Amino acid sequence: MKNKLRIIAGNWRSRQIIFDDIEGLRPTPARVRETLFNWLQDDIIGSRCLDLYAGSGALSFEAASRGAKQVVQIEQNPKVCQQLKTNAVNLNATQVKLIQSDVFRCLVSDVQIFDIVFIDPPFHKKLAIQSCQWLEDKGWLSTKAKIYLEVENKLSLNGIPENWQLLKAKSAGEVDYYLFESA
Repeated sequence: MKNKLRIIAGNWRSRQIIFDDIEGLRPTPARVRETLFNWLQDDIIGSRCLDLYAGSGALSFEAASRGAKQVVQIEQNPKVCQQLKTNAVNLNATQVKLIQSDVFRCLVSDVQIFDIVFIDPPFHKKLAIQSCQWLEDKGWLSTKAKIYLEVENKLSLNGIPENWQLLKAKSAGEVDYYLFESA
């Protein structure tokens, strides 16, 4: 079964992206995306964005639509990757690059520096905090990078890098989401 969601704003406003009905794939809801991109409105234009666990691509395509200079999607599932490629072609999203890989395998490869990172891992797999630590430890973040973290409710944030400052936090349904800034 195919699912659809609309891009909220920017060059591709109201355009749809399609994603497959795959276990564990939960696109960030529109109201959460709207809140997130309101938080990032002064940072998104011209930024380099990394979307770990890209899934539907909701966050990365929204960032590209709103003026991100470069967006890198990391996704391991081959079927999900095929749909991400199709969506990128349909949107003519030339600034979006897809890497089919395990997140941690990618984070130990050639380091790139990003201004904004989206971390929305599958729930209940204990990937969120480790992803944050690896981004920091391996040097993937620019100075004052913004890091968006979307996790299941009440997940302990023990282990978030000490030099990250919490800027915003909200809950929606079964999701808690946060915006951090690296020092």
